[in-house]
Amino acid sequence: MKKITITLCMGSACFARGNAENLEFLETYIKDNNPDIDIELVGDRCSNKCASGPNVIIDGKAYDNVDIFKLKKILEGIDVK
Repeated sequence: MKKITITLCMGSACFARGNAENLEFLETYIKDNNPDIDIELVGDRCSNKCASGPNVIIDGKAYDNVDIFKLKKILEGIDVK
């Protein structure tokens, strides 16, 4: 089973700008879809890119201005092999 790590910036700017909702979405998405991948959710205090937040890092690739729609597209495009 493939494993990916999703790191959400939990600094005050990213959290207030949408990562609180992104975290809820991810937890629900994982539970409801039971993807064929092992997803580890990690929080980061601050990614020091507040102006472009909310920031999320998925397997080392940084994404900015992330909302639940962008997260869903990213997750649907992950190669599970």
